[in-house]
Amino acid sequence: MGEDGTPTFTVDEALLAMGFGKFQILVLAYAGMGWVSEAMEMMLLSFIGPAVQSIWGLSSHEESLITSVVFVGMLIGAYSWGVVSDKHGRRKGFLITAVVTSGAGFLSALAPNYVSLIILRCLVGLGLGGGPVLCSWFLEFIPAPSRGTWMVVFQGFWTVGTIFEASLAWFVMPTLGWRWLLALSSLPSSFLLLFYGLAPESPRFLCLKGRKAEALGILEKIARLNGAKVPSGILVSDHEIELAGKSIPMEDTQLLPPKDSEYTTPMETNPNAGGISSVLKLLSPELVRSTTLLWIVFFGNAFSYYGLVLLTTELHNGRNRCGPNELHSEKSQDVSYKDVFITTFAEFPGLLLSAATVDKFGRKFSMSIMFFLCCIFLPPLVFHQPQALTTGLLFGARICITTTFTVVYIYAPEIYPTSIRSTGVGVASSVGRIGGMVCPLVAVGLVHGCHQTAAILLFEIVIFVSGICVLFFPLETKGRDLSDSISSSKQTNQLV
Repeated sequence: MGEDGTPTFTVDEALLAMGFGKFQILVLAYAGMGWVSEAMEMMLLSFIGPAVQSIWGLSSHEESLITSVVFVGMLIGAYSWGVVSDKHGRRKGFLITAVVTSGAGFLSALAPNYVSLIILRCLVGLGLGGGPVLCSWFLEFIPAPSRGTWMVVFQGFWTVGTIFEASLAWFVMPTLGWRWLLALSSLPSSFLLLFYGLAPESPRFLCLKGRKAEALGILEKIARLNGAKVPSGILVSDHEIELAGKSIPMEDTQLLPPKDSEYTTPMETNPNAGGISSVLKLLSPELVRSTTLLWIVFFGNAFSYYGLVLLTTELHNGRNRCGPNELHSEKSQDVSYKDVFITTFAEFPGLLLSAATVDKFGRKFSMSIMFFLCCIFLPPLVFHQPQALTTGLLFGARICITTTFTVVYIYAPEIYPTSIRSTGVGVASSVGRIGGMVCPLVAVGLVHGCHQTAAILLFEIVIFVSGICVLFFPLETKGRDLSDSISSSKQTNQLV
């Protein structure tokens, strides 16, 4: 209720009242296309490197750089587009990313030499860095009780993208070559541009910025498409409720009394703050523990996931056969597209595990158990194994790391308030890209013939440390409403 007794409601309460319906399905389809695009651009890295190395006579380090520069671009883009979307809107954030990704992706297919390919792939990475913006955008349209399940469904588009790319490579690479694969893989990004005019802005973002009339208009559109009604009363943000001293207790917080000494910092009260101030909020006393641990886990996830993708190629080509050099040198660049295709299907059971555990057992348990389980599949790969067993072990490890990657992209947006949500996820994703930059040096640079021990042990250590860090996360976000301010995040962090 307002001060004069007028009923009020928040965006979360409105979404809960209207439910998940046709509107969210359309938003899911649009955001999902962006996720398919990013997955395809990332998956093709395991095919382009070996092909270009063979044609242009590159060293293993030059081959790994083709992958690493994409992550350099993503590191910059994830932070940049996160800040843009928190300051100027989610729509502007993913518009820029779609333009850069589709344009640079297509031009990559026309690259005349190694240097130009490196530059264009770095630009592709810059565009791909906006992926977390789509994740935050979709998240802000989902009612809290079903948020975990539908975010898993959203992550399913990534799996669709990886499998489609593996299929495309299987048919295109042997006949048309790597340039056609690059050109065809850039098409999904252009679809985001075609339907951009129909994509709505996040009502939560609009409400936080004081543009309540626009936010209410979008909520009314959601109600019409879902066959529901917007709650009666005045739309308010959680931030306004807290400033008025009438904060509504969230799940599990009824017994937590407000502290008299709590106050709102000037930086927190300014929803238009951005750039460096947004990053400083991530490292504020209320969020520093969550942020630091999240950065480590994002690093471990990206290092392990993309490392496993690259290992699938490296452990299934001629260079990894334990035999006389002359026997495998002739086909040193032959990639077993069938085995890569098979291991890519591991993402489906990974998604099913995510869906089964994320809301039932919580985010923290789901991530930690799968990190530790992944550690069981990798040690046998220290020694050279028959191809079928290698494929099976990589399949199992890929299931586990897909689950952790899926859940962390659900967890990350939930722990940050609306004012810095995209920045928080973007910066965490940027740190993850550092892991992506390093992993080719391990998965490609340290795998030579039968010598793969050092690479496997490094992956094992990183995955185990990531699992330990998950156990120390201060907050379980299952079933909680999204927060609009840091003080809300502070309350929930004090519960554990």
